[in-house]
Amino acid sequence: MRNRGGLWRCSCTPIVGRAASGWTATQSPDPFQPHPPPPPAHSENRQDAASTDQSQSHVPSGTYLKLRHLVGERSMPEEADLETAPPATFKGRLHLDSFKYIETPSTTTSPRRSPRRSATSPATRNEALHHANTTPEASPSKPSASPIADRKKRLSGRRSSSSSSTPPRASPGRRKRSSAGYAPPSTYAHLPPLPDALAPNLLVLFVGLNPGIQTARTGHAYAHPSNLFWKLLFSSGITPRPCRADEDREMPALYSLGNTNIVSRPSRNGAELSKREMDEGVCVLEEKARTWRPETMCVVGKSIWESIWRVRHGRPVGAAFRYGWQDESENLGAIEGEWPGARVFVASSTSGLAASLSPAEKQAIWAPLGAWVQKRRAEREKDATANSCGSENFAPT
Repeated sequence: MRNRGGLWRCSCTPIVGRAASGWTATQSPDPFQPHPPPPPAHSENRQDAASTDQSQSHVPSGTYLKLRHLVGERSMPEEADLETAPPATFKGRLHLDSFKYIETPSTTTSPRRSPRRSATSPATRNEALHHANTTPEASPSKPSASPIADRKKRLSGRRSSSSSSTPPRASPGRRKRSSAGYAPPSTYAHLPPLPDALAPNLLVLFVGLNPGIQTARTGHAYAHPSNLFWKLLFSSGITPRPCRADEDREMPALYSLGNTNIVSRPSRNGAELSKREMDEGVCVLEEKARTWRPETMCVVGKSIWESIWRVRHGRPVGAAFRYGWQDESENLGAIEGEWPGARVFVASSTSGLAASLSPAEKQAIWAPLGAWVQKRRAEREKDATANSCGSENFAPT
């Protein structure tokens, strides 16, 4: 930095001073040049000297920095001025006080929590839930403390008003199913009836509720894939091998087993039948028992036995119901002094719609009947062998 006619030449970026506000820019001297003498502290004719210097040397703007040495109050501020100067503040420009968070008692509300989570013990939890359920709603005149709750209440009111005014639309992709209830016989009159599989002196005559849709279409008993009838016959030991639905006509000849129903007309489920139809079917069952005289009649389903009990005793079975073997006084088709009637075994329903019992529970119900069938089948085979041997011994020579 060199001094030429009162101007300081800078070899670096020009330094802009704040001469108008009373501050001057200071520069570090050139280390390779001797220190220039300080300018006079007072100058009587500063403006004349400045104009003379400018006329002597014309320098492009931005290249040189003219240093003005001010005197008096325009020089460096005094220590007293620094002490009396107001502190730096943004007040009046950004208004930051408006953005301050001021905690007041009216705004300090506890966070919303479920009474179920806030309760620490079961007793306090139940008390909190009872208090939440029994607390009356706030009056409409008082403003709600939670705007989210108000918004939810308004939305629920709109939904309820719209649902009451306009009927719900059915989904186009799903078929609307009618509610379960009584269906007259004309509903399924196009389906053929299911014939019984009967023969004299059967071991077991199975009594079903009525043919289902799949059973009526195929013409074979218990034909729906979800029905467990044929599986339970094998797993319980009633049949020595797994059998199919299309073998139902051959069961009397193969294993001395028969099939019939308390109601002959088909339906989708038991709810489409009336109690009157089922009660009328009891007399038909009694007549079939007297005609064919099976040793046992297995009632496949609780509702069938409820109808039989209601017709016989004139009241619901109620607490007297139980699965398995029934008392001999409940035998079906008994003829006094001639035939004691068919022993009754009440088994669980095998329909896929009856899901109140698990497959393991159904298996446990059917197991005693399977054990009895195996025993009686062995006894019959033994008697048949003995009779054949006796007939050979008494044959004429």
